[in-house]
This record gives sequence, structure tokens and C-alpha cells, in this order.
Amino acid sequence: MCSGGCAKCLGITLIPLALLCTLANILLFFPGGEVTSNNEHITDEVWYFGGILGSGVLMFTSIIFAAVGLLGAGYCFIVSAVALNRGPKCNTDNSWTYPFENGNYLSNTTIWTFCTSPENIVPWNLTLFSLLLIMSGIQIVLCAIQVVNGLIGTICGDCNCCGCCGVSKFVSSVCDYINQ
Repeated sequence: MCSGGCAKCLGITLIPLALLCTLANILLFFPGGEVTSNNEHITDEVWYFGGILGSGVLMFTSIIFAAVGLLGAGYCFIVSAVALNRGPKCNTDNSWTYPFENGNYLSNTTIWTFCTSPENIVPWNLTLFSLLLIMSGIQIVLCAIQVVNGLIGTICGDCNCCGCCGVSKFVSSVCDYINQ
């Protein structure tokens, strides 16, 4: 497989991931699936637009700039990891706050009741930020392959590589494996 074919393969994989990350970030603006009456009730990391900017808009530019896509996916990954560690912003009967510390809610579901509203905010945030974390991790790997593939295509030429560098055969084998 030539580097152009690998780029097509990666692009077809990255585009749905970018759309799903954008959708997940948009859904996070509706805590528990409900429209909030006050924007201050939305988890701060949602406003960092990790899924929209990092794994969405910047990922689409990866078709031209794979390195920018790699940075965007990395940004989404970091924001999602921070959000998972911090936990959701929720109403704790007397105020809107972050009731959890250092991911303590991840292994102790009994403290999820600290959040009185929105209903089911903990599993909502946990699910969507976990999806963002996983998808952006996949995007990091694919964009790294895309960067290497682009460099090889530049050095060896697209589809006309005479075997001048063994790396192109390695990238071809990786892309062939992805196509299976």
C-alpha cells in the first residue's frame, strides 16, 4: 500500500471519531440530558471544548496538518482526564460545586448521592468524558501514524517508493493491518 492509500484509510477512520467527539462535547452542555437553567451548573471542562475544538475542528484540519490533529487529540485527552479526575459540577443541596476529590468518586459509587441534581449527572459525565478520553487516545495513535506516513510520503514519494527506506514498508504493513 502506498502512503496515499494509508492517508485515505486513516482519514476515513478519523472523520467519524471527530464527529463523535464533537457530539459528546455538545451533549455535555446538557447535564444529565437536560437543559440547564444556569450555565454555571455545567462542568468547567466542558467549556474547554476538548471534544469540539481538540478532537473535532482541529481533527478535521489533520487531513492537511496531521501534527495539528495530534495536538488537538492530545488536548482533548488531557482535558477529559482532568474532568474524570475532578468529577462533575453538581448541586449538593446548598450550592453548585465539585463535591469529589482526586477521582475518589470513581471507585466509590455511594458518594454519587452527594450530587442531588441534575439527576444522573455522575454517570452522564463519566460516560461522555470516558468516551472522549478513549476516542482521543485512538486519534493520537492514528495521527501519529499519519505524521509518519506523511513524512515517508515526502521523503520517498507517493506510491513510487523504490524501497529506499525500510520504514515505508513498516508503515505500509501497519496500514494494511488497519485495512483488514
